Amino acid sequence: MTQTLRWGVLGAARFALNQMAPAIHAARGAELLAIATSSQEKAAPFEAFAPGLKVHLDYDALLADPSVDAVYIPLPNALHVDWTLKALAAGKHVLCEKPLGLKAEDFDRVIAARDETGLMAAEAFMITHHPQWARVRQLLAEGALGELRHVEAVFCFKNDDMTNIRNRAEVGGGALPDVGVYVMGSIRFATGQEPEAITHADLDWEAGVDTYAHVAARFPGFRYSGLVSTRLDNRQGVVFHGTEGRLTMTTPFTANAAGLAEIVLDRTGQPQQRESWPGLNQYVLQVEAFCRSVREGAPYACPLEFSRGTQAMIDAVYAAAGRGNGAG
Repeated sequence: MTQTLRWGVLGAARFALNQMAPAIHAARGAELLAIATSSQEKAAPFEAFAPGLKVHLDYDALLADPSVDAVYIPLPNALHVDWTLKALAAGKHVLCEKPLGLKAEDFDRVIAARDETGLMAAEAFMITHHPQWARVRQLLAEGALGELRHVEAVFCFKNDDMTNIRNRAEVGGGALPDVGVYVMGSIRFATGQEPEAITHADLDWEAGVDTYAHVAARFPGFRYSGLVSTRLDNRQGVVFHGTEGRLTMTTPFTANAAGLAEIVLDRTGQPQQRESWPGLNQYVLQVEAFCRSVREGAPYACPLEFSRGTQAMIDAVYAAAGRGNGAG
């Protein structure tokens, strides 16, 4: 393998076109080499910013390409595990879009295959690579808020197009599969704590997918309230509330896309403190971190074991609501 990690993309998904393929193309230590899609026409927008891109008209053909070192998988949720396993079996490192699995036990097969092959495999939880989250974790660990007592996390957007994969049960759609990882995984990442119990789970369903989920949970040191929806106006934010202060994240999940990546620290009797990170692309940071882990063995902020823990929390929410994952 060369020092530059050569990437292929499985599928011409819109998110791959708008975010991840350009991020791979821009990342240091990475080269966007190939794409697999059903037609040359679907590949054309990718070729516009990556001239010379190899186009495979079959996913298996890309996995058989010896010049590809790593693959990014943006396929519908229900296909993630199978194609991750196929890619690992083909000798490729894998960065798979979230959620990698639709149940926690789905991760076990991927973890086993990762360990057996010695290859890198990870879920694309990009926020763990953005410095605003590293800073929040540092402030919490230092006790900047005194004792953390409550956390609120919200991520909502409106998508009522029933042909969209986020609204189709057969491909693993739903608000929790799509954005639950943000409001739950981010809190686990920042605090280092795991939920003890889901104390409230209120879900709305349409055509077999959850479209609204209000969740309360108890962690060892604090209580948690989370909201996700694919039927409400755009809103995101996280507030950490402690005995001595409050830490607010204004754009925690789509930093510098929906708004400035900024944290605001309010403590009684002290001037308000603001820190921001304009211009950083967390998708590029994610790809660069992945490449460093492959080339140098550098620690990775979001290993599969961590991602499995987030899915376990989502599974527990479905169970508390009396519905299985993806139940209609």
